[in-house]
Amino acid sequence: MLKVNTRKLYLAAAISSAFACVTMSSQAQVSQDESEGNPETEVIEVRGIRSALASALAEKRSADSIKEVIQAEDIGKLPDQNLAEVLENVTGVQIDRTAGVGTGVQIRGTSANRVEINGVSTVGSGSGRSGISFDDLPAALISSLEVIKVPTAKTIEGSVGGTINLRTLRALSLNEQLLSFRAQAENSDLADATSPRVSGTFGDNWDTDFGRIGIVLTGSYAEQQVASFDPRLDRDREVLPGSGSGSAESFPFLRTQFLEQMTTRYEYETNNFTASVEFEPMDNLKLYFDATVNKQERAQKTSRAYISGTGGSAVVDNTVNNEFETINLGTIDGPNGPLELGEVQAVLSGTLGVGVDSNNNNIDPNLRVGTITGSRITDSDVFATGFEWELDRLKLNSEISYSSSDSTFPRLNTDLDFINPYGPQPSAGLSIDNGVPIEFDASGGVLQFGIAQGMDSSPLSEDLLNPANYALRSVGVGRNSQENAETAFRVDGTYDISDLNPYFSDIKAGVRWNKNEALSNNINSSSNFSNPNTTFYRPTADLFADVVAPGPSNFNEADSRRLYIADYLGIDADVAFSNPEMVLSALNDAIIANNATQIANGNITEGYATLSEPSLQLDSFFDIEEETTALYVQGDFHFYVNDIPIRGNLGLRYIDTEVTSVGNNIENGQATGLREEKSSYDYFLPRFSLAAEVIDDLVLRGGIAKDIRRPDFDNLSTSINFPGGAGSAVQVGNPGLTPEEVISYDISAEYYFSNSSFVSVGFFHKKRTDIFAAVRDNPEEPIGENGQIERDITDPCEGGGIWNPTVTDRNVWSSVPGTGICVPLQTTINLPNEETQTGVEIAFQHDLSAYEDTLGWASGFGLIANYTYQESGSNIDTFRPATGDGNALNNLLGRTDTDQSTSTLSDDIVEERIELEDLSKNAYNITLFYDKYDLSIRARYTWRSSFKTGNLISFDMPRIVDDRAQLNMSVSYDINESMSVGLEGINLLREDRTQWCVNEGALLCEQGLTDRRIILGVTANF
Repeated sequence: MLKVNTRKLYLAAAISSAFACVTMSSQAQVSQDESEGNPETEVIEVRGIRSALASALAEKRSADSIKEVIQAEDIGKLPDQNLAEVLENVTGVQIDRTAGVGTGVQIRGTSANRVEINGVSTVGSGSGRSGISFDDLPAALISSLEVIKVPTAKTIEGSVGGTINLRTLRALSLNEQLLSFRAQAENSDLADATSPRVSGTFGDNWDTDFGRIGIVLTGSYAEQQVASFDPRLDRDREVLPGSGSGSAESFPFLRTQFLEQMTTRYEYETNNFTASVEFEPMDNLKLYFDATVNKQERAQKTSRAYISGTGGSAVVDNTVNNEFETINLGTIDGPNGPLELGEVQAVLSGTLGVGVDSNNNNIDPNLRVGTITGSRITDSDVFATGFEWELDRLKLNSEISYSSSDSTFPRLNTDLDFINPYGPQPSAGLSIDNGVPIEFDASGGVLQFGIAQGMDSSPLSEDLLNPANYALRSVGVGRNSQENAETAFRVDGTYDISDLNPYFSDIKAGVRWNKNEALSNNINSSSNFSNPNTTFYRPTADLFADVVAPGPSNFNEADSRRLYIADYLGIDADVAFSNPEMVLSALNDAIIANNATQIANGNITEGYATLSEPSLQLDSFFDIEEETTALYVQGDFHFYVNDIPIRGNLGLRYIDTEVTSVGNNIENGQATGLREEKSSYDYFLPRFSLAAEVIDDLVLRGGIAKDIRRPDFDNLSTSINFPGGAGSAVQVGNPGLTPEEVISYDISAEYYFSNSSFVSVGFFHKKRTDIFAAVRDNPEEPIGENGQIERDITDPCEGGGIWNPTVTDRNVWSSVPGTGICVPLQTTINLPNEETQTGVEIAFQHDLSAYEDTLGWASGFGLIANYTYQESGSNIDTFRPATGDGNALNNLLGRTDTDQSTSTLSDDIVEERIELEDLSKNAYNITLFYDKYDLSIRARYTWRSSFKTGNLISFDMPRIVDDRAQLNMSVSYDINESMSVGLEGINLLREDRTQWCVNEGALLCEQGLTDRRIILGVTANF
């Protein structure tokens, strides 16, 4: 921490002493990579939807390469409140959402992109490479943005899909003094909360005896509260005919394995400030300074009720399965060709019973409750200072920049066991908990379950709300941290050669040096009370009732479901988040008090240990330093062929990178020093763009560019990250990773039939090599006599996987209580094959303003629409075996050929070709707007088809997120020239985020019931 802060202070001092009053270049020049062909700064007064569209379209048309532009309709007023959702307006861009809020952005089917602010690199809060999170930066700070799809030689490397450049206001572009203020209130219906949001901007410029000086200051404060209801019903274990199970049928089927209802509340508090100062002491010299300072706290408060312990023979044998459904698992791409998985049966509804079986084993589907509280507290800064100097033929630009992001990730997770007073009671040395009867139903596309009513063992509401019926199961504490920074220096020159040859207008050349640093520490602890031999007499929740509260009782509010658990207790999520020390102190006091009681009663002779203090996970520490020098040369050309203007650029970028990765050297669980690994690489990146206006208003474009994508820092580290849960994979870094290479080919045609109307069609093709992919080595999961998975619980793990000594609750992966178990080992590799992406992008934009005399008021209507189709080449020859969950899928399908030794594919075990993640084949946006008579209305409907994630859960196969649509709408009215009011609705149809297993439309796995938000605001401009 001290190292980073010292550098920050040093840089700030250097900036202050060198440039007391300096600023970033004007907005038209901020797009350094794409807009250099326009030497004159164009000052555009932008207000209203049509003006913003015309301004953006003018910039897109004049660009030498392929890019998209969005301009703000007014000061701080982009089309949407969230930057990810703003980007969704761009052709070829899709987004993913959390609780209905845009978070992840994919450009042309990939999240491997870069985010810049005013052309300056940003760094993220985690170990990724894309840059600042869109959660951290409100749209109110941004005046425009561009998505660069074809980079020039000057463009900083690092994108597979594209580069997003967020642009703030420039002071010397202002025609008059600017003072703007906006206040809004946002209501979220599932969260049942209203949150404030305010922003203000001041800008002005002055002519002085020393030259022109301009300043723009923008501040923003925002809160947001949203909620997501996430029901899950796993059907990923098999029951076979002839197995002897009491619930066996005459056909094999997938049974219920895990049920969960999770209510998560996300609370955001964001403080942002931008400052820009420009100083022109002479007409040919400009100095600038730019600062963006962000502070955000993102809180997650999750309450969950879940049913576990369903894998034992006693529960499986006594489950009453009422209905089944036929699931078509479809076809997957296997090593030797398509594997037709065909149709299977899966249980649809039924009841999990409670009691004692004929072998005197408890029938005990366990009701457990959990509270997960965590946050990300991030301080991020972007500083840049430099000059632009124009001589006779030569233009020189130089810039020093510093970006940083310091984050901490405090968390407190707790789990309690509900002890049903009407079921068979736990017995010391045999069982730690007991069962609750559960009714489940997955019909109608709704995953639901609840406590079965009317049975002798059914607990009542007062039982479920009695803290004496809950016992402490586990406590996990985390205080992880991540510090990222980039220091950069660049010098760029442009030399005018237009009168020396008939083709090239200028030559550009430059050098950029940057150093990236990533420092990560995992600090955590785990305490467990689930062993019936050593912690049977654990404390009950009445001993820490002050920090216990009922869980959310409105889980049916999103979809009016019939079955859910309305009454349960857990650690109070608000208290756990705001005052975790209070919760930990109360739990420790309860343990101490319980120890005294149990010792006095003769149940134990030695008290249970209090909660362990968080400690540094030595294996997970990494400190990575990456130093890069880049050189480029680029020729901008402009000439005519048969009166057709041809323009563009041709260039070459060279990069040389040295990487130093430092981690702890661990021997016998102790750090014996640091180990250091070094690597280096260099690349030549040729880039070419061309634009030709073959007839009036018809622009044809083409581009070829090579780029690289560096590995994420955690994947590049020497560290090993041991999670505390037996169901999670241990993450092992791979310092030998090399960057992914991508070569992009683009052609497009754009026809402009007015200053705000156009239609375009584009084609792109990408060749990608050395793609990053996560691969797993799974431990064997044999089924024991009681029907439960029995993983290896001794080190080393001869049957695969890796020994995790931090696991204190083996849960459903072993019937033997204790610490440590073999878990999956996951690492990231470079795939050996080339993969391709091919796509088509179509866009249309038109308004009726030209027909005002004919249409009158109706001339205010307009339409924006775009469509993207893309597909991968399926050339990756690396496959993931679907052997998870006790090899349930292969057992169900009778597939036993593990080495493809037979001549038929019908018995090959299920292995699936690794595919590109986050890629939707089809996506479209349709926006209808009205802009006239001081009234602006916008309605946008967006849809994207399904896509695969990197989330490996059921059968160790990636989850598939279903196709999803969203409707947003906004209305604003200008009361007068200075004041306007607005109303916005986001996710008005409250569309779900549904996840499938195996294939889209096959086995329904999880739902995400999302929030709807309404925003009311007022804006004043003076």
